[in-house]
Amino acid sequence: MLRFRSLGSGSSGNATLVEASSGLHTTRLLVDCGLGIRQLEQRLARCGLSTGDIDAIFITHEHADHIGCARSVALRGRTPVWMSPGTYAAIGSQDMEGLLREAGDGCVIDLGNLALMPFTVPHDAREPLQLSCTDGSRTLGILTDLGHATAHVLHHLARCNALLLEFNHDAEMLAQSSYHPSLKRRVGGKYGHLSNEDAARIAGAVRHEGLATVVAAHLSRQNNLPDLARRALGEAMGREPQYIPVADPVTGTDWIAV
Repeated sequence: MLRFRSLGSGSSGNATLVEASSGLHTTRLLVDCGLGIRQLEQRLARCGLSTGDIDAIFITHEHADHIGCARSVALRGRTPVWMSPGTYAAIGSQDMEGLLREAGDGCVIDLGNLALMPFTVPHDAREPLQLSCTDGSRTLGILTDLGHATAHVLHHLARCNALLLEFNHDAEMLAQSSYHPSLKRRVGGKYGHLSNEDAARIAGAVRHEGLATVVAAHLSRQNNLPDLARRALGEAMGREPQYIPVADPVTGTDWIAV
Protein backbone atom coordinates (compact mmCIF):
# COMPACT_ATOMS: atom_id res chain seq x y z
CA MET A 1 0.00 0.00 0.00
CA LEU A 2 1.21 3.49 -0.89
CA ARG A 3 0.09 6.59 0.98
CA PHE A 4 1.33 10.09 1.74
CA ARG A 5 0.79 12.93 4.16
CA SER A 6 1.86 16.56 3.97
CA LEU A 7 3.32 17.69 7.29
CA GLY A 8 3.02 21.31 6.14
CA SER A 9 3.30 23.10 2.83
CA GLY A 10 4.01 26.76 2.10
CA SER A 11 6.71 29.40 2.30
CA SER A 12 7.02 28.75 6.05
CA GLY A 13 8.19 25.20 5.42
CA ASN A 14 7.59 22.04 3.41
CA ALA A 15 7.77 18.38 4.36
CA THR A 16 5.93 15.37 2.93
CA LEU A 17 5.87 11.87 4.36
CA VAL A 18 5.51 8.95 1.93
CA GLU A 19 4.90 5.37 3.11
CA ALA A 20 4.98 2.11 1.21
CA SER A 21 4.03 -1.11 3.00
CA SER A 22 4.54 -4.71 1.98
CA GLY A 23 3.76 -7.48 4.41
CA LEU A 24 5.22 -6.56 7.79
CA HIS A 25 7.70 -4.00 6.44
CA THR A 26 7.03 -0.30 5.89
CA THR A 27 9.38 2.08 4.11
CA ARG A 28 9.10 5.75 5.05
CA LEU A 29 10.47 8.59 2.96
CA LEU A 30 10.58 12.23 3.99
CA VAL A 31 10.53 14.58 1.00
CA ASP A 32 12.05 17.89 2.14
CA CYS A 33 12.67 18.96 5.74
CA GLY A 34 11.83 22.65 5.56
CA LEU A 35 10.97 22.96 9.26
CA GLY A 36 12.81 23.33 12.53
CA ILE A 37 13.72 20.05 14.18
CA ARG A 38 11.24 20.55 17.03
CA GLN A 39 8.44 21.42 14.60
CA LEU A 40 9.19 18.36 12.53
CA GLU A 41 9.18 16.10 15.59
CA GLN A 42 5.85 17.56 16.72
CA ARG A 43 4.25 17.02 13.33
CA LEU A 44 5.60 13.49 13.05
CA ALA A 45 4.28 12.79 16.54
CA ARG A 46 0.77 13.56 15.24
CA CYS A 47 1.25 10.50 13.02
CA GLY A 48 2.61 8.42 15.89
CA LEU A 49 6.14 8.65 14.46
CA SER A 50 9.50 10.26 15.15
CA THR A 51 12.53 11.15 13.06
CA GLY A 52 13.95 7.73 13.96
CA ASP A 53 11.19 6.10 11.91
CA ILE A 54 12.35 7.77 8.68
CA ASP A 55 14.25 5.44 6.34
CA ALA A 56 15.37 8.01 3.77
CA ILE A 57 15.26 11.74 3.03
CA PHE A 58 14.96 13.37 -0.38
CA ILE A 59 15.70 17.08 -0.77
CA THR A 60 14.26 18.77 -3.84
CA HIS A 61 16.40 21.93 -3.71
CA GLU A 62 18.34 24.23 -1.40
CA HIS A 63 15.78 26.91 -0.51
CA ALA A 64 15.31 27.28 3.24
CA ASP A 65 11.67 26.20 3.23
CA HIS A 66 12.77 22.85 1.80
CA ILE A 67 16.24 22.12 3.20
CA GLY A 68 15.45 23.22 6.78
CA CYS A 69 16.66 20.67 9.32
CA ALA A 70 17.67 17.96 6.84
CA ARG A 71 21.23 17.61 8.12
CA SER A 72 20.11 17.42 11.76
CA VAL A 73 17.51 14.76 10.98
CA ALA A 74 19.98 12.74 8.92
CA LEU A 75 22.67 12.80 11.60
CA ARG A 76 20.25 12.10 14.44
CA GLY A 77 18.93 8.89 12.88
CA ARG A 78 21.92 8.05 10.64
CA THR A 79 19.44 8.40 7.78
CA PRO A 80 20.66 8.60 4.17
CA VAL A 81 19.75 11.80 2.37
CA TRP A 82 19.46 12.15 -1.40
CA MET A 83 19.93 15.44 -3.26
CA SER A 84 21.44 16.62 -6.53
CA PRO A 85 25.12 17.65 -6.69
CA GLY A 86 23.97 21.20 -7.41
CA THR A 87 21.79 21.29 -4.31
CA TYR A 88 24.63 19.94 -2.20
CA ALA A 89 26.98 22.60 -3.52
CA ALA A 90 24.35 25.29 -2.90
CA ILE A 91 24.09 24.38 0.80
CA GLY A 92 27.85 24.76 1.14
CA SER A 93 28.87 21.11 0.74
CA GLN A 94 28.11 20.46 4.41
CA ASP A 95 29.69 17.45 6.07
CA MET A 96 26.98 14.78 5.95
CA GLU A 97 29.17 12.20 7.68
CA GLY A 98 28.81 9.63 4.91
CA LEU A 99 25.03 9.89 4.67
CA LEU A 100 24.87 11.87 1.43
CA ARG A 101 23.56 10.08 -1.67
CA GLU A 102 23.58 11.62 -5.14
CA ALA A 103 20.28 12.09 -6.94
CA GLY A 104 19.99 12.89 -10.62
CA ASP A 105 17.43 13.32 -13.36
CA GLY A 106 16.08 9.96 -14.50
CA CYS A 107 18.19 7.92 -12.05
CA VAL A 108 15.98 5.51 -10.10
CA ILE A 109 16.47 5.36 -6.33
CA ASP A 110 15.61 1.93 -4.91
CA LEU A 111 14.40 2.01 -1.30
CA GLY A 112 13.02 -1.51 -1.21
CA ASN A 113 9.25 -1.09 -1.00
CA LEU A 114 9.55 2.28 -2.67
CA ALA A 115 11.23 3.41 -5.88
CA LEU A 116 11.86 7.09 -6.62
CA MET A 117 12.27 8.72 -10.01
CA PRO A 118 13.73 12.23 -9.75
CA PHE A 119 13.32 14.66 -12.64
CA THR A 120 14.56 18.16 -13.35
CA VAL A 121 12.25 21.17 -13.19
CA PRO A 122 12.61 24.84 -14.18
CA HIS A 123 13.08 26.75 -10.90
CA ASP A 124 15.49 29.38 -9.62
CA ALA A 125 17.67 26.95 -7.70
CA ARG A 126 21.05 25.37 -8.47
CA GLU A 127 19.89 21.91 -9.64
CA PRO A 128 16.29 21.35 -8.50
CA LEU A 129 14.60 17.98 -8.72
CA GLN A 130 11.04 16.85 -8.14
CA LEU A 131 10.04 13.21 -8.12
CA SER A 132 7.56 10.42 -8.51
CA CYS A 133 7.32 7.58 -5.99
CA THR A 134 5.97 4.10 -6.67
CA ASP A 135 5.42 0.87 -4.76
CA GLY A 136 5.24 -1.01 -8.05
CA SER A 137 1.50 -0.76 -8.49
CA ARG A 138 0.61 2.86 -7.63
CA THR A 139 2.49 6.11 -8.29
CA LEU A 140 2.57 9.44 -6.48
CA GLY A 141 3.92 12.57 -8.15
CA ILE A 142 5.34 15.45 -6.08
CA LEU A 143 5.62 18.71 -7.96
CA THR A 144 6.26 21.92 -6.06
CA ASP A 145 8.48 24.92 -6.78
CA LEU A 146 8.65 25.39 -10.53
CA GLY A 147 7.84 28.24 -12.86
CA HIS A 148 6.32 26.25 -15.70
CA ALA A 149 5.85 22.67 -16.85
CA THR A 150 8.12 21.38 -19.58
CA ALA A 151 7.32 18.33 -21.72
CA HIS A 152 9.86 16.51 -19.54
CA VAL A 153 7.88 17.34 -16.40
CA LEU A 154 4.57 16.28 -17.93
CA HIS A 155 6.10 13.01 -19.10
CA HIS A 156 7.07 12.12 -15.54
CA LEU A 157 3.57 12.86 -14.24
CA ALA A 158 1.64 11.14 -17.01
CA ARG A 159 0.89 7.88 -15.16
CA CYS A 160 0.52 9.14 -11.60
CA ASN A 161 -2.40 7.99 -9.48
CA ALA A 162 -2.05 10.94 -7.10
CA LEU A 163 -0.32 14.32 -7.23
CA LEU A 164 0.88 16.83 -4.67
CA LEU A 165 0.92 19.90 -6.91
CA GLU A 166 1.98 23.49 -6.32
CA PHE A 167 -0.78 26.11 -6.51
CA ASN A 168 1.36 29.00 -5.33
CA HIS A 169 -0.47 32.17 -6.27
CA ASP A 170 -3.43 33.81 -7.86
CA ALA A 171 -2.08 35.98 -10.68
CA GLU A 172 -4.31 38.95 -9.86
CA MET A 173 -3.54 38.83 -6.15
CA LEU A 174 0.18 38.71 -6.92
CA ALA A 175 -0.13 41.70 -9.27
CA GLN A 176 -1.96 43.72 -6.59
CA SER A 177 0.24 42.62 -3.69
CA SER A 178 2.75 44.71 -1.75
CA TYR A 179 5.65 42.66 -3.12
CA HIS A 180 8.47 44.63 -4.74
CA PRO A 181 8.15 44.56 -8.54
CA SER A 182 11.32 42.45 -8.82
CA LEU A 183 9.87 39.84 -6.45
CA LYS A 184 6.61 39.81 -8.41
CA ARG A 185 8.58 39.14 -11.57
CA ARG A 186 10.54 36.36 -9.88
CA VAL A 187 7.50 34.60 -8.39
CA GLY A 188 5.46 34.90 -11.56
CA GLY A 189 8.32 34.15 -13.94
CA LYS A 190 9.29 31.02 -15.85
CA TYR A 191 11.64 29.95 -13.05
CA GLY A 192 9.49 31.01 -10.11
CA HIS A 193 6.25 29.45 -8.94
CA LEU A 194 3.04 28.17 -10.48
CA SER A 195 -0.11 30.27 -10.56
CA ASN A 196 -3.46 28.60 -9.97
CA GLU A 197 -4.15 28.72 -13.70
CA ASP A 198 -0.78 27.19 -14.62
CA ALA A 199 -1.14 24.42 -12.05
CA ALA A 200 -4.67 23.66 -13.20
CA ARG A 201 -3.41 23.32 -16.76
CA ILE A 202 -0.81 20.80 -15.59
CA ALA A 203 -3.48 18.79 -13.78
CA GLY A 204 -5.66 18.87 -16.87
CA ALA A 205 -2.78 17.84 -19.13
CA VAL A 206 -1.96 14.71 -17.09
CA ARG A 207 -5.53 13.85 -16.15
CA HIS A 208 -6.54 10.25 -16.82
CA GLU A 209 -8.92 7.70 -15.33
CA GLY A 210 -6.34 6.47 -12.86
CA LEU A 211 -5.53 9.91 -11.42
CA ALA A 212 -7.73 9.78 -8.32
CA THR A 213 -6.33 12.59 -6.16
CA VAL A 214 -4.67 15.94 -6.72
CA VAL A 215 -3.70 17.91 -3.61
CA ALA A 216 -3.15 21.66 -3.96
CA ALA A 217 0.07 22.56 -2.13
CA HIS A 218 2.56 25.35 -1.44
CA LEU A 219 -0.10 28.09 -1.44
CA SER A 220 1.17 31.60 -0.78
CA ARG A 221 -0.37 33.11 2.34
CA GLN A 222 -0.15 36.59 0.81
CA ASN A 223 -1.12 35.85 -2.77
CA ASN A 224 -3.60 33.00 -2.77
CA LEU A 225 -6.67 31.58 -1.08
CA PRO A 226 -7.58 27.89 -0.70
CA ASP A 227 -10.96 28.47 -2.34
CA LEU A 228 -9.31 29.99 -5.43
CA ALA A 229 -6.97 27.00 -5.76
CA ARG A 230 -9.86 24.59 -5.26
CA ARG A 231 -11.96 26.32 -7.90
CA ALA A 232 -9.18 26.24 -10.50
CA LEU A 233 -8.31 22.61 -9.79
CA GLY A 234 -11.94 21.55 -9.65
CA GLU A 235 -12.55 22.96 -13.13
CA ALA A 236 -9.48 21.19 -14.51
CA MET A 237 -10.41 17.84 -12.96
CA GLY A 238 -14.17 18.04 -13.43
CA ARG A 239 -14.78 17.82 -9.69
CA GLU A 240 -16.66 19.86 -7.12
CA PRO A 241 -14.26 22.35 -5.45
CA GLN A 242 -15.32 21.38 -1.93
CA TYR A 243 -13.86 17.92 -2.48
CA ILE A 244 -10.41 19.21 -3.50
CA PRO A 245 -7.82 18.71 -0.72
CA VAL A 246 -5.47 21.60 0.12
CA ALA A 247 -2.27 21.17 2.14
CA ASP A 248 -2.22 23.59 5.07
CA PRO A 249 1.05 25.35 6.02
CA VAL A 250 0.79 24.09 9.62
CA THR A 251 -1.46 21.02 9.69
CA GLY A 252 -0.66 19.70 6.22
CA THR A 253 -3.10 16.93 5.32
CA ASP A 254 -4.35 13.68 6.76
CA TRP A 255 -3.05 10.42 5.31
CA ILE A 256 -4.09 10.03 1.69
CA ALA A 257 -4.04 6.62 0.01
CA VAL A 258 -2.67 6.60 -3.54
